[in-house]
Amino acid sequence: MSNAILAHRLLGGASAIILATLSLAAAAETRAAPAEPAAPAAAPAADDPQKIAEGSDIIVTATRANEIAPVTAALTTTQPQSIISRSFIEDSLPATSDFNQIALIGPSVSGYGNANGPGLSESKAQIRGFQDGEFNITYDGVPFGDTNDPTHHSNTFFPSNTIETLIVDRGPGNASQLGQATFGGNINLFSRATREDAGIELKGSYGSWNTWLLRGVAQSGAIKQLGGAEIVLSAQHIKSDGARTYSGFSSTNVFGKIMIPIGPDAKLTILGTYNENSFNQPDKDGATLAQVALYGKYFSLNNDPNSQSYYGYNYTHKTTDFEVVKFEANIAPNSVLENRAYTYSYDNETLSGSDVTLFATADAATIAKANLVKLTSGSSATTVGVPGYTKTNKYRVYGDIAKTRIDFGFGTITAGAWIEWTHTYRQQRDVNLLTGAPNYAEKAADLTLAPPGTAATPANIKFDQNSSGNHTEEFVELELRPIAGLKITPGFKHVDFNRRIDAAYNQTTRFPQRLSNTYTANLPFATVNYAVNDKLAVYAQYARGFLAPPLSVLYVASPTFSTVQPERSTNYQAGVVYHGGNLSIDADVYKIDFTNKFATDPLAPASEGVVYINQGSVQYKGIEGQITYAFGHGLAVFANGSRNYAKTNNAGTAHQQVSNAPEFTAAGGLLYKHGPIRFSLIDKYTGRQWFVDGDDNYRSNGYNSAILSARYDIGPVRIGVEVNNLFDSRAVTNINKGKTVPFDQYFYQTGRSFTGDITLTF
Repeated sequence: MSNAILAHRLLGGASAIILATLSLAAAAETRAAPAEPAAPAAAPAADDPQKIAEGSDIIVTATRANEIAPVTAALTTTQPQSIISRSFIEDSLPATSDFNQIALIGPSVSGYGNANGPGLSESKAQIRGFQDGEFNITYDGVPFGDTNDPTHHSNTFFPSNTIETLIVDRGPGNASQLGQATFGGNINLFSRATREDAGIELKGSYGSWNTWLLRGVAQSGAIKQLGGAEIVLSAQHIKSDGARTYSGFSSTNVFGKIMIPIGPDAKLTILGTYNENSFNQPDKDGATLAQVALYGKYFSLNNDPNSQSYYGYNYTHKTTDFEVVKFEANIAPNSVLENRAYTYSYDNETLSGSDVTLFATADAATIAKANLVKLTSGSSATTVGVPGYTKTNKYRVYGDIAKTRIDFGFGTITAGAWIEWTHTYRQQRDVNLLTGAPNYAEKAADLTLAPPGTAATPANIKFDQNSSGNHTEEFVELELRPIAGLKITPGFKHVDFNRRIDAAYNQTTRFPQRLSNTYTANLPFATVNYAVNDKLAVYAQYARGFLAPPLSVLYVASPTFSTVQPERSTNYQAGVVYHGGNLSIDADVYKIDFTNKFATDPLAPASEGVVYINQGSVQYKGIEGQITYAFGHGLAVFANGSRNYAKTNNAGTAHQQVSNAPEFTAAGGLLYKHGPIRFSLIDKYTGRQWFVDGDDNYRSNGYNSAILSARYDIGPVRIGVEVNNLFDSRAVTNINKGKTVPFDQYFYQTGRSFTGDITLTF
């Protein structure tokens, strides 16, 4: 039976299977030992019924299973979700983990990267096969991402010490879910919470690759002199030699947040975080098979100053900051107003070898030819050197999100708007890495399509570009409650998105250009949630999605020939959630039609330069589920999994699984938390996937990543140990295709690693 037919049959009967499974599970739990009385609903910050949710509803019934489950879902959810708590982050993952590794425990979430060790290099996540940049990531309800396209840097803004809760929403959310990529899903990060009780936590860890971490978290508790204001402060420093050769990494983060009550009906929250990363890594990373054969899977850089792979020539320094001021108030009976103003910045300064794949890849004569530089502009004369480049990518983003919610008895209406401005500067210049002098290596720019009178572009400048953007979204949602337990929520969102380039030397064309594009969309949404009883709920969702083209569609000589339109999606999904005393289970089915995929036109005449078009579509569908059973006395088992179909739907290339989209995922494990002991053994399996659409030469048959974690409390001291990648899997996790096969770059799982830590709380 073909995969397409199998997927169709699975989806066709999945609803009946899910409901039957829930019925059997409920019956089994009834026969099990009675549950201990549940505590009142454990309430993260969104438990107030008058509060406007920040992208996700995170009210979770405090059953025994949910208190220990690594992932769960809310009974009030309107889409498939995985809620991951601070206790799981703290007890079961390396302290250096980035947010993608946290999210990885959920079904349908896969990833690659972290090739230098957990959190020691950037990683990318996928949700149901949607790639980074095709789903939103938010922090306290604020969408963030790069300004050329909405991709993300996993270890640059928010290390794990800044995250209280992480929620993966496998769907676009309601109309109030904001972001540029409103169709592939959402990873919602929530900042560390302030507490009513004062306390200090100090943590130190040391492990493989000479990796050490120091962290401090301080809670002020409620300060009576400030009307009950609460403050949380955190600082963290990481330093490591890295798993790969000559790939040192260091990171420093500081975080602060204050919650200030303003009378009985309002409060102000101010948050800020600053992060600084420095590391040795080629700008275009990965090892060729020839390099792997000579130096092993973890080759990256060397100590030869005459090589482009010399670690001193491959260095990046990144700084970021992120600030939010949020005001919340009950402005009238049953009416809530919320406004958050924010700004964040990113500054990437990179020095890199021009092509690190040459080292140990070609013969000596080819390498010698590649290591020639031009010291004067317009000259054909070359001299021996080491070609490389400097790169800058820096941006500042400003925005404001306003929402209001009015409850009128049998329903509520929520409306609001988001406005954002971005300013970006990017440049790349060729240099001789031996001396730092310009290397005039670029070909002469084709000025036939440039503005009249344009001067010749200096041959050491690849691009020098300013860009900016304006983004506005207005939305409205109407939640209707016609009968007890039923919520029907239609919604509508309008999007306006403008990009502009003002470049002295535009990327790709390398001549001056001032270009602009504006994209709009009208997006309807509708969700239903029905609470069958206080333990069982069913939901369904319909939503339209939108993704604006990247800035690169303006890197063209003749923009009038680029007819690219925004990518679009139509989402359908339905599921069930059950929370019993000992059992937590949820499951869903989904189908997403995705059109207008971006591509370059291979048939465009050379005189028109690069031309972007919409070419083809992809269909996503699948079944997902997660379950936790608590036996009592702190012992629980969990499992989750997904069967994911993400295939092209184009003439001539139909039914090719898209790249970096595993056919299935599975996770499971054992957790024990009782008295002074915390223990977990979890394993995530990522199924077969392709790294180039439909090409079996670029395929992985799947791999697992298991983590064993154990901790023991001795009074205020907690001693812990972790074994990451317990079974020492070293499978290929990604392949970047090169200009020819010998220049393909491979990435592998880092081998088994060990970490010990001590935490002091007082």
